[in-house]
Amino acid sequence: LQLIYNPTSKCAPSIMNSSTEAPFTQLTDCAEVQVPSQVFMAIAVASLSENLLVIVAVIKNRNLHSPMYCFICNLAVFNTISSLCKALENILLLFKQAGHLSSLGILELNIDDIMDSLLCMCFLGSIFSILAIAVDRYISIFHALRYHTLMTMRRVVVILSVIWVLCGTSGVLMIGFFEAATVKIFFVVPFFTALLLILLLYVHMFLLARHHANRIASMPGAQARHRQSGLRGALTLTILIGVFVACWAPFSLHLLIMMICPENPYCECYRSLFQLHVVLLVSHAVIDPAIYAFRSKELRKTYKKMFLS
Repeated sequence: LQLIYNPTSKCAPSIMNSSTEAPFTQLTDCAEVQVPSQVFMAIAVASLSENLLVIVAVIKNRNLHSPMYCFICNLAVFNTISSLCKALENILLLFKQAGHLSSLGILELNIDDIMDSLLCMCFLGSIFSILAIAVDRYISIFHALRYHTLMTMRRVVVILSVIWVLCGTSGVLMIGFFEAATVKIFFVVPFFTALLLILLLYVHMFLLARHHANRIASMPGAQARHRQSGLRGALTLTILIGVFVACWAPFSLHLLIMMICPENPYCECYRSLFQLHVVLLVSHAVIDPAIYAFRSKELRKTYKKMFLS
């Protein structure tokens, strides 16, 4: 996810703040924290490289044409689109600084609206793709015998189609009617609902993995490799939950504060850290491939063939 702060963006800043240049000092003594654009560019390049590798690997290797990897590839596509949008946006800003573009030009405003719509779409698309991955993992653990019956490729296509239609429509509505309170609620409520479901699923899976690890460890004469395998599964889920909460919690709280206390001085103090929250948020797009994809032996084999052949 590459929802990078942009003073002209209607998707993130206008939702977070009624004015992207909000006078924090009028309400609070907390100065707005600024993050160098180079940091965002480095994250964007890293995310673009990793997610493109995932997409190419899944397309090339037929063994990866499964529901789980379809959802992982879908997440990578959303991350790639948002990265490309931010790269184009930075190029346009350079042209603007050079005096070749106008902030109030009709063409420039239309391009800005299109990119903002894509960013909003990718923002929601990423969270719903993560939810789809969590549901897929949940079914594979708790309904292993019925997994291939429940998660058919036809159902995967339907799920992906619903995600794209829902997120694409939400992105267009969010930019077209970004000042309407109803649209903001429509944008925020699905986000928090998906967030809560993901946390519940991962916590449940983590508890199951830890339970199995404890049972294996307590078995008399249990082999070390079995014990390590169970503990490794619990550790993986612990990392998933920890990273997800660390990256998304500050931004989620920002959304909540925006809805509950938009003008409170103490809330404004927290809102002054917006760019730091966005750094954590976009960093999850870099960590996603490492957690979901690069731990796969099949993917690692595909990468070796891609780079060594």
